[in-house]
Amino acid sequence: MAAPKGNQFWKQRSKHGRDKLFATPDLLFEAASEYFEWCDSNPLIEIDYKGKDATKVELPRMRPYTMQGLCLYLDCNLSYFNQFDSELKGKKDKLSKDFSTVVTRIREIIYNQKFSGAAAGFLNPNIIARDLGLADKKELEGNIEVKQITGMQIKK
Repeated sequence: MAAPKGNQFWKQRSKHGRDKLFATPDLLFEAASEYFEWCDSNPLIEIDYKGKDATKVELPRMRPYTMQGLCLYLDCNLSYFNQFDSELKGKKDKLSKDFSTVVTRIREIIYNQKFSGAAAGFLNPNIIARDLGLADKKELEGNIEVKQITGMQIKK
């Protein structure tokens, strides 16, 4: 049975909408810092074989910070994080500005760690450049004359 027309049951709710994932910008930054520390203390392990006896060697490799990894760590998805970020930009209150500052700082830390790791050779520069949106574009200009095998020129 449907609710009667003109009902006001919604006013009896104790709250509207879901709770925020983080109540304060400090809690968000603290959780992001925990993710960064986890990445640093849990490097990727490369297995290699050295010497004539092929002794197994485990080499720790830098684990890059990623937005996807951060979102998995924070138990949210990337869309939520991006929407959270975009909603803050239009608001003028202090809490929204503080959240926006923290979100921007987190993105800058991730960008810097990837860029520095690729520049130092710890991470694959080609993959990181694509991920960061960096491109080495070259535009070539010049006149090209096209001739057929018979030696006749093709008019443009």
